[in-house]
Amino acid sequence: MVFVTGGTGLLGAHLITQLVKQHHQVRALYRSEKPEMEGADQVQWIQGDILDTSLLAEAMENVRQVYHCAGMVSFNPKQKEILHKTNVEGTANVVNACLAARVEKLVHVSSVAALGRLRQHKMINETMVWTEETSNSEYGKTKYLGEMEVWRGVGEGLQCVIVNPSIILGAGDWGGGSSALFKNVYKEFPWYTDGVTGFVDVADVACAMQLLMNSPITGQRFIVSAANIGYHELFTEIAQLFGKKPANKKVTPFMAALVWRIEALKAAFTGKRPLLTRETAKTAQAKVYFDNTKLIKYLPAFSYTPVTATLQRICNELKTIYHLA
Repeated sequence: MVFVTGGTGLLGAHLITQLVKQHHQVRALYRSEKPEMEGADQVQWIQGDILDTSLLAEAMENVRQVYHCAGMVSFNPKQKEILHKTNVEGTANVVNACLAARVEKLVHVSSVAALGRLRQHKMINETMVWTEETSNSEYGKTKYLGEMEVWRGVGEGLQCVIVNPSIILGAGDWGGGSSALFKNVYKEFPWYTDGVTGFVDVADVACAMQLLMNSPITGQRFIVSAANIGYHELFTEIAQLFGKKPANKKVTPFMAALVWRIEALKAAFTGKRPLLTRETAKTAQAKVYFDNTKLIKYLPAFSYTPVTATLQRICNELKTIYHLA
């Protein structure tokens, strides 16, 4: 039996589909609605969340392997408390449940944000850790603290691997998450920044997780990122695939700083979520480069899907899902 947390998210859903195709018995956690996806009817679904320790204990009965995909991504300062509860306390609960159930192995999904992304002229690798000086988000801090809970579990005898994906690309709900990038481009959003970051296909992340799970590798962390690409280059390629006008207005650091301050004021008066925060403004401007060679060294049979091929597939899938012309 394989147990997956975060089964309704972009990565969790793709992982479950792959596991079912490989004839694994899958048990998965969902919070509100069961996802509609290939193989969903073959999954043993459990409603609840990772903050419920009793539920986790029951969910891990007779479980051999655990994939911890559940987590919260937010750059809204008002969600700091729930961010910590989900990414830190929730991960601690999963680790404790794995230890109590004596599962064989845990694969924990962290983020490159846990490595500390703001480093001038340095390629980021797995030896680096989050610090106040190298972080630009509370989210990154919570993912780092979540990793500390996993390493605690390793110290107590848990077999575990951590993956640190960059921005995961997939045809999920384009109303939020990384899939919203595609919606913005399709709607011909005109603005772009000079920022650079890593991108990776959701199918590649799910594949790498399974290879690591079924290997003797333990006590290691791996950056999972196919390529470092500028946002403008990425947006232009997506626009071409959709047959849309590419972004052509550059956002300067001054403009970004002005907009996030205006958004903060609007949010304070209206209570609505800001469209841009200080953290997201800083992230969009940053030029961050990730070293993805460690995973290839440990898994020589694994290879990344070229980002161009990933974008072509996702755009075609989104055209079908949303009946785009």
